[in-house]
Amino acid sequence: MKKEMTIVYDVHDGLYINLTNRCPCACTFCLRQTMDRVGNSGGLWLEHEPSFEEIAAAISTRDLSRYSEVVFCGFGEPTERLDVLLRTADYIKSLSPDMKIRINTNGLGDLIHGKPIAPQLTGRIDVVSISLNTPNAQEYLRLTRSKFGEQSFDAMLRFARDCVSAVHEVVMTTVSTTITHEEEEQCRAICAQIGARYRIRPWED
Repeated sequence: MKKEMTIVYDVHDGLYINLTNRCPCACTFCLRQTMDRVGNSGGLWLEHEPSFEEIAAAISTRDLSRYSEVVFCGFGEPTERLDVLLRTADYIKSLSPDMKIRINTNGLGDLIHGKPIAPQLTGRIDVVSISLNTPNAQEYLRLTRSKFGEQSFDAMLRFARDCVSAVHEVVMTTVSTTITHEEEEQCRAICAQIGARYRIRPWED
């Protein structure tokens, strides 16, 4: 698909930041399997990974007062570029200290970086939304096709638990078309045990 440089884009009342196209997963239900954009975003396949300076310049074209939150979410896993993500979060907080900042993540950042990353989110990130996907480790691997293999599910759950202590809110999500109602209830129980809010999201959200 054609590559562009859509670094920031609007979804509802949020400003979304597209940091990378890298991801350790190839989820069977991922939007990028079949399209190159979200709504009117413009193409989200990047010509190159934007530098912090490029990201800051893109943010500067927007009036932050128009948005209820800034979300790190694009056609890739944002924690692949953790250092740039954290620097950008600090920059946003310097411009708008009360701005809510969210990360939409597959929760595999610890495996990507070989260490727990949740402590670095404290004071920078307000909400972490993690793709739980399924209550079953084997089914999780089938759905996500994570390059990290069987350890992925447990690593994602550990990250979620760490985030509960590190940020204001943790949300864990499943996609409405991918699992049964019984599995959704099992996911709800997992979230309750961790201390996260459970959300069933539409496929195109």
